[in-house]
Amino acid sequence: MTDTADLRPDRMLSVREVFGIDTDLRVPAFTERDDHVPEVDAVYRFNPDVTLAILAGFTRDRRVMVQGLHGTGKSTHIEQVAARLNWPCVRLNLDGHISRLDLVGKDAVVLRDGKQVTEFQEGIVPWALQRPVALIFDEYDAGRPDVMFVIQRILERDGKFTLMDQNKVLRPHPFFRLFATANTVGLGNLNGLYHGAQRLNHAQIDRWNIVASLNYLPAAEEIAIVQARVPSLADEAGTKLVASMVAVADLTRKGFAAGDLSTLMSPRTVITWAENVEIFKDPALAFRLSFVNKCDDAERPLVAEYFQRCFDRELEESHQRTSPGPRE
Repeated sequence: MTDTADLRPDRMLSVREVFGIDTDLRVPAFTERDDHVPEVDAVYRFNPDVTLAILAGFTRDRRVMVQGLHGTGKSTHIEQVAARLNWPCVRLNLDGHISRLDLVGKDAVVLRDGKQVTEFQEGIVPWALQRPVALIFDEYDAGRPDVMFVIQRILERDGKFTLMDQNKVLRPHPFFRLFATANTVGLGNLNGLYHGAQRLNHAQIDRWNIVASLNYLPAAEEIAIVQARVPSLADEAGTKLVASMVAVADLTRKGFAAGDLSTLMSPRTVITWAENVEIFKDPALAFRLSFVNKCDDAERPLVAEYFQRCFDRELEESHQRTSPGPRE
């Protein structure tokens, strides 16, 4: 991204026209795209409540966290809003390898006029802070404590950021925006599903102005998403097949909630299953390769029972059968 410190949004978009949500809200946007604007996914389906929360972040400079189970499309949701606003967007995964120096910056040896000199290279936070960029902290509750305290500085109302090594105080660009995604809202790995998730102190969570919850869609919407991703399943037979696949996924989610399963099928997994059906021409084989083989051995009989309920056939039938035969 080139020097964009002087750039400002130069138009207002109707949320009703762009996102199909019944509101008079208008949101600032850019006319020109740059390399940091995400690509538009034309078939993406927006959750109205979460979309409005994200748009409030862009419009009113609210700090927005999107929370939900894995595979619900939290980060993608923010990126797809940014894509339609032509708003530059940078996504940073707060895995265990991200350090304070990565965020703040560090001294580095560079060549200047053929000579080696030591020069401060700013990290992602000061870089983004000075530009009209939407910065997304992905997997926010997996960040290390030293990293989280760096982030806490820019969650304040004025968002000033001090580079102590440079004796410099940075003021955020008027159109810098900050978002985060999390699985647990700082509660840690309570159910054993999210290893590496940290407990965050309340002062950290309290600084987020808006926390939106994004969970699994109604069956009809999930079916539509799968068919949009795999158009070959958009006919009548494909609709019956995908409906049965989504029904299996729903059973795994209920089984997980009841404590019967240690894993569940996300919408991402269902899409992968549908894509593999295209390859292998058999939903049972594709199911085993997409999900069953990820499950604990002791839980596979229950998963096979879910499949049998929805498809009216045994999971272990020969994969030579090519007609899916979902339940009418």
